[in-house]
Amino acid sequence: MQRRFLDYLAITFKGIAMGAADVVPGVSGGTIAFISGIYEELLESIDKVNLSVFKVWKNDGFKSAWNSINGNFLLALFSGIAISILSLAKVIKWLLHNEPVLLWSFFFGLVLASILYIAKQIQGWTAKIIIAVIITSILSYFITLAEPFASPDSSLYLLFCGFIAIIAMILPGVSGAFILLILGAYQTAIDTINNLVEGLTTANMALFKDALLKFTLLAIGAIIGLKVFSKTLNWMFKHQKNLTLAILTGFMIGSLNKIWPWKKVLKTRINSEGETVTLLDKSILPNAYDGDNQLQMALLFIVIGFAAILILESLGKQKNKA
Repeated sequence: MQRRFLDYLAITFKGIAMGAADVVPGVSGGTIAFISGIYEELLESIDKVNLSVFKVWKNDGFKSAWNSINGNFLLALFSGIAISILSLAKVIKWLLHNEPVLLWSFFFGLVLASILYIAKQIQGWTAKIIIAVIITSILSYFITLAEPFASPDSSLYLLFCGFIAIIAMILPGVSGAFILLILGAYQTAIDTINNLVEGLTTANMALFKDALLKFTLLAIGAIIGLKVFSKTLNWMFKHQKNLTLAILTGFMIGSLNKIWPWKKVLKTRINSEGETVTLLDKSILPNAYDGDNQLQMALLFIVIGFAAILILESLGKQKNKA
């Protein structure tokens, strides 16, 4: 496929949209890829990235190896994703610290609508499908109640989080940021990206090295996960689509507890920067919230988040008709 510079620029903008989606729990970068018409090409290009590339490089040169993996497409797309994530991480960090109720309300609306989006794709609600939704909902709910089994700052845990969260790049409707949130590593990931930029711009090498290590661990886990999940999930979607969608639906239903806007902190920990952060909390009613519960604004932001997914779904339908 011959592409011009403007074509690659358009792909970069699609990457920017995917990156924005990946930063926000509830919106999937895979959904954006699907809507913008690059989903299948993305999967095929990822699948081509393997050890055989080095053989092509050795025999036919770098250009042939680069073309064999659709390198220009991947570079344009992932450049856009990186630009978007680096830009939005600072905004998200500020909102987490200054407007947590409104931010989580928006996320709650996004995930609520995402559940409906995924569930609507299930064709035929058999007993097996209903049981799968119920079991995964219960399992997911109890996972949200559990204390993280490792510190989000630990090396192995960051590898694991990157490995699992990359599922969002492959499955439309599943958010990588949401998975990081469930694993208790969302704020760590946001802080890592911010510290990476801040350390570089302020020449704070200690901050930069620490952030680079964490970012590298997340990236390595993501790369491994990308290769492992791409074939497995594609097989599941082709051969057990309804069951896969049911599992995803149940997983997100149970996980709503994690992003409920009103929380009471039960345990805290000291992170690698010496800050006190939440380790374990529980959902409470708005009237029991310690502070301004911002109930009316929170409900408005839930509606806005819900509407955002409906708009994305509508755009996807128009794309498919076209």
